Amino acid sequence: MYRGYKVNLTDLEDNGYIDVADYVNIGEQLHRENKIDVKNKLESFKDSSGSLRASQIVAGWFPPIEANVFLSHSHEDEDKVFGLAGFLHAELGLSSFIDSGIWGYSDHLLRLLDDEYCYRESTKTYSYERRNRSTSHVHIMLSIALMKMINGCECAMFVDTPNSISPKQYINDGDETGSPWIYSEISMTSLVRRRSLAEHRGLIAKSSRAMDSISEDLRIQYDVNLSHLIELTGSKFAAWEKCGRVGTGALDALYALERKNGY
Repeated sequence: MYRGYKVNLTDLEDNGYIDVADYVNIGEQLHRENKIDVKNKLESFKDSSGSLRASQIVAGWFPPIEANVFLSHSHEDEDKVFGLAGFLHAELGLSSFIDSGIWGYSDHLLRLLDDEYCYRESTKTYSYERRNRSTSHVHIMLSIALMKMINGCECAMFVDTPNSISPKQYINDGDETGSPWIYSEISMTSLVRRRSLAEHRGLIAKSSRAMDSISEDLRIQYDVNLSHLIELTGSKFAAWEKCGRVGTGALDALYALERKNGY
């Protein structure tokens, strides 16, 4: 990752900078094939002995995707984020990786593991202890795969809405989120090694909602630090849109815009 931003989607929409609804179909189409590919691979992760191979799950669940921008968001904002991804593609020639297109299948993998290893035929119930272990395995594999995606994308954008930040804290200007996935992703953006533009583009040239829903019942709040993310307001976004460049050139224009603002 080269740089991270906090995108105020409410500001963009309420002030008429962009209408993400106009681009939802484009964003959905861009990510539909990846979602189908991931779903079809879930049953193919067993080796000849019947064991599930973690490295194959990580590689298969997060297939090699060339993306300029990593989009982190609440599952409740999925349609809007598809619209944002569609806008970035149609207007600025940028490809995006949307985390929810992959996270949504975590419970499918958990079910596969639990049915295979945790179900007790004699009692028609699942072993609590084994389910704890299977859930830990899945979440660790997802975190590793997610970190690899963030590390590989040149730019990361956290889509900031009342759905992604706890409403009470949002009103009080605090930085608190109820989603462990969002907390994890934002933490990773502050921890992964910053790559230079030359390194990122050299790599590109060479290479080709599960937990959120659980959080609705299990109320755990995570203190999340957004200070390392640059605020991408509606006015800045509008200026960026007018840059007249596409692809990595569009990202260069964004970085130049931020340098003018002292970053």
